[in-house]
Formats: sequence, C-alpha cells, structure tokens
Amino acid sequence: MVGLLPETNAAAETDVLLDAWDFKGRPAPRATTGRWGAAAMILVAELNERLTTLGIAVNLVTYLTGTMHLGNAESANVVTNFMGTSFMLCLLGGFVADSFLGRYLTIAIFTAVQASGVTILTISTAAPGLRPASCSATGGGVVGECARASGAQLGVLYLALYLTALGTGGLKSSVSGFGSDQFDESDGGEKRQMMRFFNWFFFFISLGSLLAVTVLVYVQDNLGRRWGYGACTCAIAAGLLVFLAGTRRYRFKKLAGSPLTQIAAVVVAAWRKRRLPLPADPAMLYDVDVGKAAAVEDGSSSKKSKRKERLPHTDQFRFLDHAAINEDPAAGASSSSKWRLATLTDVEEVKTVARMLPIWATTIMFWTVYAQMTTFSVSQATTIDRRVGGSFQIPAGSLTVFFVGSILLTVPVYDRLVVPVARRVSGNPHGLTPLQRIAVGLALSVVAMAGAALTEVRRLRVARDSSESASGGVVPMSVFWLIPQFFLVGAGEAFTYIGQLDFFLRECPKGMKTMSTGLFLSTLSLGFFVSSALVAAVHRVTGDRHPWIANDLNKGRLDNFYWLLAAVCLANLLVYLVAARWYKYKAGRPGADGSVNGVEMADEPTLH
Repeated sequence: MVGLLPETNAAAETDVLLDAWDFKGRPAPRATTGRWGAAAMILVAELNERLTTLGIAVNLVTYLTGTMHLGNAESANVVTNFMGTSFMLCLLGGFVADSFLGRYLTIAIFTAVQASGVTILTISTAAPGLRPASCSATGGGVVGECARASGAQLGVLYLALYLTALGTGGLKSSVSGFGSDQFDESDGGEKRQMMRFFNWFFFFISLGSLLAVTVLVYVQDNLGRRWGYGACTCAIAAGLLVFLAGTRRYRFKKLAGSPLTQIAAVVVAAWRKRRLPLPADPAMLYDVDVGKAAAVEDGSSSKKSKRKERLPHTDQFRFLDHAAINEDPAAGASSSSKWRLATLTDVEEVKTVARMLPIWATTIMFWTVYAQMTTFSVSQATTIDRRVGGSFQIPAGSLTVFFVGSILLTVPVYDRLVVPVARRVSGNPHGLTPLQRIAVGLALSVVAMAGAALTEVRRLRVARDSSESASGGVVPMSVFWLIPQFFLVGAGEAFTYIGQLDFFLRECPKGMKTMSTGLFLSTLSLGFFVSSALVAAVHRVTGDRHPWIANDLNKGRLDNFYWLLAAVCLANLLVYLVAARWYKYKAGRPGADGSVNGVEMADEPTLH
C-alpha cells in the first residue's frame, strides 16, 4: 500500500502525509483520507450535537416551571448552570484530547456520554414516578398547591442534564479542530477547502439551531416532552454512528500537549525561583535553540518536533521571567524539568495570554445577557398571547427563532454594508477591528436590556389592567412585543461572537490555539454562571414580599432586573473601552497580515 512505502521515497511523500496517520497508524494516503469525504461526517456530528443541546436548553425553563413545579428564579438558574457547565467542560475536553486521547477518541467517547445523558432525560420525562403529579384544576384556575418535584426526581433530572453537559463539552472542544485536521494546510487547494469547511461548520450549527427552536420545541409542546427528548436521543445517537462510520477515512494527528500544562509550568517555575534576582540583560535568560529545533524537525518525520518561533522579550509581567532563569548553566537545560526551567519563548507566550485577560473578563457580561434569552424571555412569552392567525400558537421556546434569524441576518448585512463603509473610514480591509466588533456587540447588549425592561413595563401595565391575567389567564398583549430584545441580542452576538473568535485566534500564540478556544468558550460559560449568581442575589435581596423575580411574573418586577442588567452592562462597556484602548495588537494593525477574520490562523475555531 502507498502508506507503507519508505518515507525517503520522493514519490511517496507526494502521496502520503508525513504529519498525519490513517486509522491503522500508517502515514495517511492523500487520495483516500481526509478532505470533504471525512469532513462531511464530522459536520453531521456537530449538527446533531447542536440540535440536541439547544433542543434541550431552549425550552427547559418551561418544563421546570410547568412540570417539575420549580420557581422562576430556580428554573432560570438550572438552565444557566446547565449551559455554563457545558461550555466550561470544553476546557476539560480540550485538555483530555490534547494530552491523552486525541480528538477522535474524545469526540467518540463524549458523544456516547451525551447520548446516555439524553437517554436518561427522556426516561425521566416518560416515567410517571420521575416527575411530580400535575396540578389539579377546575374551570379556568388552579386549585391548591402544585407539588414540587422531590429530591430523587430532581436528582435523576440533574444526572441527565450534567451527563449531557459533560458530553457536550468534550465533543464541542474537539469537533472543529478534528475537522480542520482533515485538510493539509501545506497544500493550497486543501487549505482553501479548509476555509470553506469553517463556513459550512457555521451553516450546520445554524441549521441545527433552527431545527431545535422550531421543530423540536413544537414537538415538545404539542406531542409531549418524551417525544421531543426522544428525538434528541435519536439525533445524537445517529450523529455518533455517522461519525464512527467515517473512521477509515479520517486523518489523525499526534497529541499536541495541553497549553494549560505550559501555563502551569511557567507559573510554578517562576514561583520557585521568585527570590532569584533577574538579570539586567534579558539575553541572559534561557530560550529556545531555534537552530536545534529546526534540525530536529527536518531530521525525523516520525518524531517531528513542533518548531517554535522565538518571541522578543517584553517588560510586562516581569515576575514570570523568573521561570527562564537557568540556575545551573553548566549542567545543561536538557536535564531540567519544565516545572523548574522554561524557555523565554514559553514565558512570553504566557505573557501574551495574560495581556488578553482584561478583554476576556469584560466580554463575560454579554453572555450573561444572552442567558436571559433562554430563561426569562421565554418565561415572559408563556404569559402573553402567542396566537398567530387566530388558531396557531407559537411555542414559547420557539421565539428564539427570531434570535437565530437575527444572527444570520446581521452577518451578511455587516459584510455588505458595514465593511465597505468602515474600510473607507479606517483603512482596515476587514472593516472593524476585532475589538471594535466586540464593542458594538457590548453596546447592543445594553440597548437590548433597556428595551427588554421597557417591554416588561408595558406587559405589567397590561396585566394589571386585565381581569383575565389577574385570574391566571393570558395577558392580552402580542408576543411580538418581545421580538426587539431577541433581535438586539442576536445582532449583538453576531458582532461579539465573531469579534471574540477573531481576537482570541489572532492574538493567542500559534502554539496555544487550543487555549484560545478555551478562553473564548470560558466567557460563555462564566456569563451563564454570572447570570445564576445575579438571579440568586436579586431573589435573596428582594425576598418574597416585593420580589423582582416572582413565580408569577405578573406579581414581580422583572423590569427592575432588566434595568439592573442594563446598568451593569453599561459599566462593563466603559471598562472594556479602557481595556481595549490599552491593548496593543501583537502584529500591529489588524488586517495587515492578510488574514480574513482570523481564518488564516484559525486552526481550530469552535463555534457554539
């Protein structure tokens, strides 16, 4: 076979890839592995993951309040904690993939974990003993107290949700990177195909989102949760089977090692040598031997060493320079543990990440606003008139279709209208810089929360004036009043998400691309957790007598909570503008390197 020909054969080197292997561990044949034949199966796996995760999350709050009989505040926190954990576990998934299992096994194992979680969730909605009895009702009103779900019932539900979150985190951390592995960046044609792969990756995510908020939510509300979650189980199981079916066609790359280990090693080495004086000349610090690295790389393709580009010394975060102090130059650096001696290049890479942290921290609040679209905005929709055409009723969870549609509309509008104008004004060929795009997204989040507060003020006024809503009926107000807040947050995500992706992939060192993805996804995770913390704090402070977040929204002041978010987001925007002004791009003006939205550096962007 061509994969078994000697590596020194020049013809063989054109037919096989020396940095990738097939499923039997041989150099991967170029003609029969990778490219679109393999990438298509990976795209199907991501489509089904997105369909499953969003199909659960987007309508979960109505299940928790309507079936499990939890309060609005508690239900919102269950949803945001579930989503936050899903994204936070991407860090664990990336570490496992880079250090132990590789991307293929990580995707396969964690997809199976997600399938098991969704299966348990389906069983919990179908088995009568795993959910509380329904509220008894006569006439138009509810009589008596609704029985809250027991500890055992909630335990089964939480087991299902967090198994699903674990599977989602592991899959999401590796799927886009494994897709990019199927294309050889050294080949011009395959590199162009890889760029198109990321476009299709975003398309399949959007397609999965649309199917989740329309078809699956409709099935859940009209046929029953067990059918909706059962469809999720079938979808993720089918995605796993399709993914495994492509095993013979995949290209596999060697383990890269986790950048988390590099950061930890630099910090530990710097702390151990914190009392040693720093040399006056940075050239005295130990650094990578570029010539030796090149020789290693060119010498053996079977054990190829990733060559690092030497980075210049910077004066920021000088404490970390202690890690590059060679205590015993005569003994040689090769005998030193990385936990005692790091290269100056490793130190500078960690410094680069540290410089990005103010931007990282000030983008978290956008995702706190985003979390409201799957919690309180859906709860608002359940209280008002959702009829269209007199007979059809829009499922409350399906309102997020306006959110997804806003994202898909904003991207072409930005490319066709904003970019040409910004290009003429600023001279940047890509229009707005990554940090400017993030600023627009953060500003839209402020406007969105102010708009949501004004809409809630009107809803409460109509509810007070309506006799039907006073008796537990529907507030006579069209659900389309909620569209502006969904639309504004969706447009904000299009700016913030792509701006963050571009920023983290462009600015993070080339050897730490997994870290860039992890930093990006951790802002989503922490945004959900901040939402949970804010809701818990507000609920505790406002109490039960004058609650902002009441179980009956008509008796609460959700508008005050939205005003609070708008104020916090405004303060966060001001801090972000200061941090963005302080930040200096590592390659000078963005766009000068010829990349388009960071695609050239995006060897593993993970879209949610």
